Amino acid sequence: MLSIQNLAAKYGPSQALFDVQLDVAQGEVVGLIGRNGMGRTTVIKCLFGLLKPCAGSIRFEGADLGGLPSYRIGRMGISLVPEGRQIFPTLSVEENLVATASRSGGQGQWTLEKIYELFPRLQERRSNMGNQLSGGEQQMLAIGRALMTNPRLLVLDEATEGLAPVVRAEIWKVLKQLKEQGLSMIVVDKNTKALLRLSDRNVILDKGVTVWRGSSPELAAQPELIARYVGV
Repeated sequence: MLSIQNLAAKYGPSQALFDVQLDVAQGEVVGLIGRNGMGRTTVIKCLFGLLKPCAGSIRFEGADLGGLPSYRIGRMGISLVPEGRQIFPTLSVEENLVATASRSGGQGQWTLEKIYELFPRLQERRSNMGNQLSGGEQQMLAIGRALMTNPRLLVLDEATEGLAPVVRAEIWKVLKQLKEQGLSMIVVDKNTKALLRLSDRNVILDKGVTVWRGSSPELAAQPELIARYVGV
């Protein structure tokens, strides 16, 4: 579904990515692992056309994404749950969801009703403004908003960061449900233990380079790798 090969990128004269390799198959969940500043968010920016790579290729379902504007990439079926949530603070919960809704028809389409089934709390708060929600409710809304685009690939950047344990558990439960429904995902998260329970495969980045790729059981069997590239 997604193929990122030999990706390199710069912020002005400072190079952030040197050689990133990442693939996602249909229905697969891939964990993108690494410490802060190692290039994970930069890969996401390149994927969504927010940063132009200086080398390498990004292909989605065979189409080259190089040079495409973000809105066209989104319309191709890739959706982002961004770090920091970035919901619309002066729109209601329901307006936030409707604002990003896909206009395409078809079976299995995500609707308000389906989002409210997934997150009953959002239905209870549907008339509240975005800035009146708790951090956990905002994160639920950010995920629901992304799903309303009816993506084929969902990318989540630190979706459980800063949340209370009970809310984090609910988010992981929802992601498991989405996986069971066959949704392909890239998940960036510092909670490696929870991530390995969800992901099929994982990619470790270090200083802008893919240093390891493999299955979750393979990575779980090598705690020294996690300590080396993720531990403080």
